[in-house]
Amino acid sequence: METLLIIDFGSQYNQLIARRVREAKVFCEIVPPSVSLKEIRSKHVKGIILSGGPASVYKKDSPQLNPEFLALGVPVLGICYGMQAVTHLLGGRVRRARQREYGRAELLLTARPGRLFDRVPRRSICWMSHGDYVSAIPAGFAKTAKTDSTHVAGFENHSRQIYGVQFHPEVMHTAHGARIIRNFLFSICGFRGSWNMRNFIHETTERVQRQIGHDGRVILGLSGGVDSSVAAALLSKAIGRRLVCIFVNNGLLRKNEVEEVRRAFRSRRLDLRVVHAERIFLNKLRGVVEPEKKRKIIGHEFIYAFEREARKIKNAHFLAQGTLYPDVIESRSAFGGPTAVIKTHHNVGGLPEKMNLKLIEPLKELFKDEVRSLGRALGLPREMVGRHPFPGPGLAVRILGEVTQRRLEILREADARFIEEIRRAGLYDRIWQAFAVLLPVKSVGVMGDERTYENVIALRAVTSVDGMTADWFEIPKPVLGKISNRIINEVKGVNRVVYDISSKPPATIEWE
Repeated sequence: METLLIIDFGSQYNQLIARRVREAKVFCEIVPPSVSLKEIRSKHVKGIILSGGPASVYKKDSPQLNPEFLALGVPVLGICYGMQAVTHLLGGRVRRARQREYGRAELLLTARPGRLFDRVPRRSICWMSHGDYVSAIPAGFAKTAKTDSTHVAGFENHSRQIYGVQFHPEVMHTAHGARIIRNFLFSICGFRGSWNMRNFIHETTERVQRQIGHDGRVILGLSGGVDSSVAAALLSKAIGRRLVCIFVNNGLLRKNEVEEVRRAFRSRRLDLRVVHAERIFLNKLRGVVEPEKKRKIIGHEFIYAFEREARKIKNAHFLAQGTLYPDVIESRSAFGGPTAVIKTHHNVGGLPEKMNLKLIEPLKELFKDEVRSLGRALGLPREMVGRHPFPGPGLAVRILGEVTQRRLEILREADARFIEEIRRAGLYDRIWQAFAVLLPVKSVGVMGDERTYENVIALRAVTSVDGMTADWFEIPKPVLGKISNRIINEVKGVNRVVYDISSKPPATIEWE
């Protein structure tokens, strides 16, 4: 498989570089500067991108560029710190700027455009984020671009196929950044742009079959969410009924969740085992109102329930997870690279060690939208592949206060009607996440000329790309009115509905 390597020098934009490359149908991997030449040579590498980063090349302990990377005979593009690393290694000079340059800048091409800047206007907008600058380019290089504040915003050595830009072509603020990256991939590296989900399915199933062997069995915790469902479909294609899926029904699921999962996988060769543990979870949650305590109880009980069922499975030597590429990058600093760890994900690390199972993560090279594409290619129902995110602790963190059977029933019915109406209105796929929340208050109302004192439901719908930031979705007033009427009229115990119009930040998407 044709591969582009992204050397991780610590940039928080690494994922954006990878996204731009994948969007061009080119497979890429993010690897640390310490990656061995043996590992590189084991892949069909046709190009290398050196990422940006927060360090200074002239400081002690800063990540350095292995000179042998430039002698592999494949084109290299340095971005920001990557450009400075090339300069420092090849005898040029990098200095500290008097003032850090951040944000929009006008890019001016200073030479006749080569292949990197093909079809890029002589003047355009780029995005800068650097505190150091190239004060002298290495011998044999030609300056290709500048800005008012940056004397060398681009250079190249065409004969050695080494290119560098001080700005960030991977961010949307750089007007022709996607064109620059595509020029590097296709005009310079010679990629065909042929990577697609059919390739991925074929290569992954072969790899999984080799890894597991002829008689090994794999256990997967199936939640009904997009990631675990796609992982289950892919693994079942590879090994059939040697995949055992354990679905823990903790009683905190959406309406008809178990039935929908069974229906989605009914036609597949899948050994699906449902663990009914609703009563256990509710007993453990009795009287608990603090959100973090809820999460810990649910997490611990899930592991116990999962382990009890897993011990019944003979010849199971592997545990599968629906870990995605952003999870890996954010939790493990891109396979050991210097990227700052942003957050720890529940499905990366923290596995029960005493289970003594080898880990399989068939989706760890994919982004969320690619997982959805994979699910469609595997024939999963459109409704399942396009589902909104759902928190691991389930409805427990959408019930503010104590979790009881009655409160779960109220929330489950209200949430089902909310989702049903936004689907009918054609809004579901325009919303990143939508759900109902049961508040820990009651309000006075009038129903049938009688005074009521019932529960309040809050509705939440947001738009987002990755969940890191989000804005509230403006549901049309007639649709909101219909949703409110249905919930109040059809869900016993509710007499008031409110709509959350908070953005993230300062609010979070979930209420707990």
